[in-house]
Amino acid sequence: MSRVPIRVRLTLAFTAVMALVLVAVGLFVYSRVSSDLDDALDTSLRTRADDLAAAAATLGGAPSDQDLLVARDESVAQVIGPDGGVRYTSPGVGRAPLLDGGELARARRGPLFVERDSVSGFDERIRLLARPAEDRVVVVGATREDREEALSSLASVLLVGGPIALLLAALAAYGVATAALRPVTAMRREAAEISRLGSGRRLPVAPGGDELAQLGGTLNEMLGRLELSAERERGFVASASHELRTPLALLKAELELALREGRTADELREAVASAAGESDRLVQLAEDLLVLARAEEDRLPVRPERLEAGELLATTARRFEARAAQSGRELRVEPPDGVAVRADRLRAEQALANLVDNALRHGEGTVELTAEDAGEVVRLHVLDRGPGFDPALDGRAFERFTRGDRGRSRGGTGLGLAIVEAIAASHGRRAGAGPRDGGGADVWIELPGSHAAFIQGA
Repeated sequence: MSRVPIRVRLTLAFTAVMALVLVAVGLFVYSRVSSDLDDALDTSLRTRADDLAAAAATLGGAPSDQDLLVARDESVAQVIGPDGGVRYTSPGVGRAPLLDGGELARARRGPLFVERDSVSGFDERIRLLARPAEDRVVVVGATREDREEALSSLASVLLVGGPIALLLAALAAYGVATAALRPVTAMRREAAEISRLGSGRRLPVAPGGDELAQLGGTLNEMLGRLELSAERERGFVASASHELRTPLALLKAELELALREGRTADELREAVASAAGESDRLVQLAEDLLVLARAEEDRLPVRPERLEAGELLATTARRFEARAAQSGRELRVEPPDGVAVRADRLRAEQALANLVDNALRHGEGTVELTAEDAGEVVRLHVLDRGPGFDPALDGRAFERFTRGDRGRSRGGTGLGLAIVEAIAASHGRRAGAGPRDGGGADVWIELPGSHAAFIQGA
């Protein structure tokens, strides 16, 4: 059944429902008409019985003129006296009573309907009505032939007209389903072309705001996001390949130099040390790529805990004291009192370390670490007095492998700020950067305050 086209399945389902409706309606109509015919026959019998009783009372118990008692279209009529003898009977019925003893006794007490398969002179089924008329009982009857013929004709109409109506309904349902699914067919064909050609085309969307138009719009939005994601992934792979190629080439060169004959012990140590440095760079690059990959899949592990903002900034600054001293730079921590965050210590320190590394690598002057309490959010700032961000990086500073012209000559992979943003997003917050008053850069990461609700990846 799953391989049957949708339009056929819809048609079959509609046809099945329509068949049930037609059967139910046919049975209802047949039952109602049968009931109405029975009521009409009983009403006619009551009227005839009343007329016969009135005529019998007026003319006496043994009337001589039969036409005064029985109309020409009546089928059966009898008048039964108190002694059970037949005082009057319609032609062709005979002198035998139409009622047996028990039925006659009940008829003397009130009106009684009786069904007979046949009576003398009549081969059809007949319905009798007996009722008391003073000391006598009058009996009238009519065949059910007209009723049976009417019901038979109705059944024939229903049996012939029902299937015809069902066939017409099925054809109409198939046509409606085909017309309704035509936009889906067009979208499927266009999707196949898009999959084959990858030309940036979009699915045709019918005018109007029905469900199919909404589906087409949603699919087009999804195609746009997929294309953007594919472009970003291609750029990511190209940039990662470029970043990996340089340290791998240097590592290979150092190892080849170390293998040459005639190298002194100092030259070997220098080559091995250089190779070890490139290996560290490769390891760091691999770890950074792993962090970004996990963040993309919302699988970056985060274990939030309450952390003092001042202690977090001071711990990060101590890691870079020696490096700052070598370059003649100063690290200054200005921890606010009583400010705390609810974050993963390892990830928070990693993000701050990337910000400080970025300031030492690309900035100038004193590097300041401070925190800003905004209630639900605590913003951790790293500020420097350098030239600030390259204008070419406006709006792209936190993208992967993004580096300005000045940054390319100072090393780095262009992943540091991207990791900061990924860590902020894993805590349900964000990161940002901007110019500092008086010159320099202000780069920050937001983390949940100690009393804020923690929503990972929000």
